[in-house]
Amino acid sequence: MTKPLSILLLLIPLFVSGQNKSFRVTHTGDSFNIDGVLDEPIWDKAESASDFQQYFPTDSILAQQPTEIKMVYSKTTLYIGITVRSTGNDWVISSLQRDFRAGSSDNISLLFDTFNDGTNAFLFGVNPYGVRREALISGGGQNLRGFTTSWDVKWKGETKLYDNYYTAELAIPLTSFKFKEGETKWRFQSYRFDQQNNERSVWYKVPQNQLIFNLAFMGDMIFEKPLGRSRTPLALIPYINAITERDLSTDKGFNNVKVGGDAKVAIGNGMNLDVTINPDFSNVEVDAIVTNLTRFEIGLPERRQFFVDNSDLFGSFGGGRDANPFFSRRIGIARDSAGNNIENRILGGIRLSGKLNEDWRLGFLSIQTDEDVDNAIASNNNTMLALQKKVFARSNFGMFFINKQSFEDYDFLEREDEYNRVVGVDYNLASADNKWLGKFYGHKSFQPDDDEGNLSLGAFMARNSRSFNFFTDWVHIDNDFRSDLGFIRRTDIMKVATSAEAVFWPKNEKINNYSFELLPIVTWRPELDYQKTDHAINAFAGMEFSDQSELSLGFTNDFTFLTAEDDNFVPAGDADGIPLPNLQGYHYNSMGFFYESNPAQVFSYNGGTTVGRFFNGNLFSVEAEMTLRIQPKALISLQVNYDKISLPAPYPSADFWLISPRVALTFSKSVFWTTLFQYSNQQDNLGINSRLQWRFAPLSDLFIVYNDNYFVNQFAPRFRSLNLKFTYWLNI
Repeated sequence: MTKPLSILLLLIPLFVSGQNKSFRVTHTGDSFNIDGVLDEPIWDKAESASDFQQYFPTDSILAQQPTEIKMVYSKTTLYIGITVRSTGNDWVISSLQRDFRAGSSDNISLLFDTFNDGTNAFLFGVNPYGVRREALISGGGQNLRGFTTSWDVKWKGETKLYDNYYTAELAIPLTSFKFKEGETKWRFQSYRFDQQNNERSVWYKVPQNQLIFNLAFMGDMIFEKPLGRSRTPLALIPYINAITERDLSTDKGFNNVKVGGDAKVAIGNGMNLDVTINPDFSNVEVDAIVTNLTRFEIGLPERRQFFVDNSDLFGSFGGGRDANPFFSRRIGIARDSAGNNIENRILGGIRLSGKLNEDWRLGFLSIQTDEDVDNAIASNNNTMLALQKKVFARSNFGMFFINKQSFEDYDFLEREDEYNRVVGVDYNLASADNKWLGKFYGHKSFQPDDDEGNLSLGAFMARNSRSFNFFTDWVHIDNDFRSDLGFIRRTDIMKVATSAEAVFWPKNEKINNYSFELLPIVTWRPELDYQKTDHAINAFAGMEFSDQSELSLGFTNDFTFLTAEDDNFVPAGDADGIPLPNLQGYHYNSMGFFYESNPAQVFSYNGGTTVGRFFNGNLFSVEAEMTLRIQPKALISLQVNYDKISLPAPYPSADFWLISPRVALTFSKSVFWTTLFQYSNQQDNLGINSRLQWRFAPLSDLFIVYNDNYFVNQFAPRFRSLNLKFTYWLNI
């Protein structure tokens, strides 16, 4: 055995938990009336998945309140019967809208690892009122980035309330899953939130130092007969969108009717083909505004359904914070001749993704964007090919090729922008018990007349245990590395971040755990002879209470050296303000405090403050969020952020306010009305987004969306639109 391979194997301990839980899934030819009542005779014969383990506030005993899950399946459908018991009938229900947040309400979730790889899973959940949610879990469930709730699929679920318990009956078409033909076993997990008893529980035991949905901790569901070949469904999702809008600053109006849609085709049991023609990515749901006090861009999550399924195949390469070579939100947005980001129409595209076999996954997408000659925007083809090979217990190798290219000659197109190509290889490490995690990658970009160097390299290694956690993260990005479809905050960096955290679990009825962490982050600039340009030495202390509230304290020592590239940096954001002097370093310290109450309470809140120096001045920040639940019909929240930057003359100071009230009304499980206000004087905008949604059929919606925007520094109308959108999901 070669020395490098020997070293690699030493880094991959495949510890296997001694726990071994399983249950049998009975085959049936019977039909079911999905009404939440478990009165079909087969439910009395089906084997149970029970004996849930407590996850919170402890992880060492059985759950106080029992939960029982039974499953049977036919040729086409998986049927699930659930009995959930508690000590009363005061169920906590935050909303009647689908895809609710689980952590602040009563609910139960089911996870299915259909390829038994501990890397990807399907999640289906239901609350006591029969409100459903579904999600995709990727990356082994190691963090929230791998938890995607914007995925949608058709299935049925109803509940029935009784005294001190409820039952649920679910029918999930087997075509909603991807699996290998002839399979006899899936890995399975279930977790439950019982707010009346302040308890979270799991079917297969999960240590508290791991996320509750981590895929390293799962038992087995054994099918009575092998699963057959899945029927190949075709889903058509056409839309009609009528919009009227007016730019009030120029007094120009625009009316338009758009027609287009998507098609989803299952290829065999493991692959999806998505096709989109003239897609509509209009803002029925707006992005949250964020106050940005840094010199760098902020990435926002992808919400567009076309990009969601198997999104980890495309978006998980490289480092998520500094060196992500593919960021799907780049597609459909372009920079005009004035340097502004504007919408760039997508003509159409295809996307093929999923499992080729037990060990290999394939992802391919190709999307064509339209030209906009008036704004000096070229028509581009955006293509990515990704392959992933499973190795060891839960690890994998991945490789990719990205190409963004214009195939036409434009007078305004510079030679260097004719194409951008990136190739790369990643290795993702996850031990069987999730105690060891890692990522190692090397990427290279190519532009016209530029193929030397252009590297992005990274290495990450972490140890996750109950009492001591450690990670180190190394990133090197060449100055000339480019990924036009990626999220690269800056190039020409060598960055090292290392964390050491100690966690203590006292035998205390009020305190669940407390922790201390030291996290230094240092950045050097290779093109400047490896001069140190940034460091942030962070020290944190946190405490989690047994009532689900949390408290944290932090201290940060910052250093920033402003280079020649930062000659226009004005922290106050004033375009006419005097920039801070560059070619010099700034040392500044700050302290922070944050508290979060129990999110399951009728009135919950969180907030904190940061006080300290900021470059050559001072910073005072306050953030707070309050939520009132009038269950289950209304959820009212208010977010307030205030940042006061005080710099010495002649450099401008600033008071940044971000105020965002939100009212969500759920009249029923099919009619929802949400209104969001976002006031930001940093963005010079007051935005109002009011959306009425009627889900008249499964995954089929009628939206009426009103958007209004005002300049706030002079308070004048800015932009207004009314949007009527109709979508229909048709299975053929």
